[in-house]
Amino acid sequence: MMNITLLAAQAALADTLAGGNPVLTPVSEEARMNLWDMAMKGGWIMLVLALLSVVCFYIFFERMAVIRKAGKDDPLFMERIRDYIRTGEIKSAINYCRITNTPSARMIEKGISRLGRPINDVQAAIENVGNIEVAKLEKGLTVMATISGGAPMLGFLGTVTGMVRAFYEMANAGSGNIDITLLSGGIYEAMITTVGGLIVGIIAMFAYNYLVMLVDRVVNKMESRTMEFMDLLNEPAQK
Repeated sequence: MMNITLLAAQAALADTLAGGNPVLTPVSEEARMNLWDMAMKGGWIMLVLALLSVVCFYIFFERMAVIRKAGKDDPLFMERIRDYIRTGEIKSAINYCRITNTPSARMIEKGISRLGRPINDVQAAIENVGNIEVAKLEKGLTVMATISGGAPMLGFLGTVTGMVRAFYEMANAGSGNIDITLLSGGIYEAMITTVGGLIVGIIAMFAYNYLVMLVDRVVNKMESRTMEFMDLLNEPAQK
């Protein structure tokens, strides 16, 4: 009995294939999306994040060049300053500081210009110049710190607005008419803006900390040069 049933099924299948015109359903290719398409799905917040990233990269490379230039110093700088002061060539020492043109040299130049005054006045003048030089080196770092903290917040804002838009479309669709395609735009915006904000924020944070490290190195050199100069001024008094 079972053999008869199988033969009947095979015969029916053969008749269907022979007499019918089978239609092959094409298999759709997997949708591919590049980074640009993903960014466009994020909406206007992605444009703001892109602008913040451009500002961050500009400040990073500009400050890095300035700070590295400020950190370059002649290892024989203080030796020459010591020789000029001991021989009484004050103008030559000032000119040498101006030619060197580094934060440390400008601090020493201010100290040399105050020679003859009390040591405390000389040290105060050097510290004032040092504070100004450090402020110049740190120019723009507060903007980078703001970007590192603000970019993730903008990403989260995009998440909230995207989810609000998704639920709004769900409410307008009504019960029983909800289509996943209606929600895709809001969900894309919610997820992509979060990723974009985190990427910009993380890059800005690491760039900011790296620049702070470079500034600290320059400040250490400035403090070292100041101590050497003050020791030089105290040498005659020790004899």
